[in-house]
Amino acid sequence: MQAASTEEHDMGYALTVTVERPFVPTLEAVRAALGEQGFGVLTEIDLAATLKAKIGADIPPQVILGACRPPLAHAALLAEPSIGLLLPCNVVVRAVDDTTTLVEAMDPEVMVALTRNDGLVEVAQDAGRRLSAALASLTA
Repeated sequence: MQAASTEEHDMGYALTVTVERPFVPTLEAVRAALGEQGFGVLTEIDLAATLKAKIGADIPPQVILGACRPPLAHAALLAEPSIGLLLPCNVVVRAVDDTTTLVEAMDPEVMVALTRNDGLVEVAQDAGRRLSAALASLTA
């Protein structure tokens, strides 16, 4: 069992968990946890490798996963045709140190706040429950 904590951020746009596990196994666990909640990973950006290749910058390992659950994406598009600007749900996995990894997901409630479209409330709540469950499973 891995120790972890869920952190509240003042920024108000992230669901966050800190996992006492190295980066690579945590990244694998995040992919699996998202899949268990019905999300597929549409995009994957290795931010550390990209910055190293493009500008020679060295940052700790960090990957951005573009997670999507097609029924939720479809419902969101029906309620707000321009919601594609905020899709997919970004999930960031980044190394804090050799044994600690931070996992952050954009809180889907941001869609409702930015668009002021009440038609997105149920979609955002469902997505938020699923993303929260995926993050919570990393601590089990």
